[in-house]
Amino acid sequence: MISITVTALVFGVVFLAELPDKTALAGLVLGTRYRASYVFAGVAAAFTVHVVLAVAAGSVLTLLPQQLVHALTGVLFLGGAAMLLLKGAGEEEEVRQPEDQSFWKVAGAGFMLILVAEFGDLTQIMTANMAARYDDPLSVGLGAVLALWAVAGLGIVGGKALMKRVPLALITKIAALLMLGLGVWSLYEALA
Repeated sequence: MISITVTALVFGVVFLAELPDKTALAGLVLGTRYRASYVFAGVAAAFTVHVVLAVAAGSVLTLLPQQLVHALTGVLFLGGAAMLLLKGAGEEEEVRQPEDQSFWKVAGAGFMLILVAEFGDLTQIMTANMAARYDDPLSVGLGAVLALWAVAGLGIVGGKALMKRVPLALITKIAALLMLGLGVWSLYEALA
């Protein structure tokens, strides 16, 4: 039986914790370049995996080596920033049409980005802790996955809306700078 109270509580906590996180930025960047439904499918699948792991593992996830997670995340963000800057250095790029990118390529990219970047993240650890505290894995899992999907959806839709008002080249440069900052910050956390 699902507890609406536990589900709503977990949704609120996870949603608020994830909203300012790198996930919204990742969804925004991917949403400006690729078909939103493809991006969401990959991101939603990755978050589902994270929630299942968090609920299954309970509070054990707090023991993960954070330096390794931060270092890998930092390298991925720096690589993403470099790709955006190098690709944007050429001529003005047109927004890719959905038929130019296969579902599996786009969804796979979103899945891998979120799977690695969010592993051991605060919201995953919070989900594990709430699963251990409330002893209601289904309600906790449902609240967490819905919150993470909502944040990802907002980021992806925000990316599409932004494209109507701001040139892709400017969005690409800003996203690259933000990813560069997140990469440096993640590497700093790994070394600190």
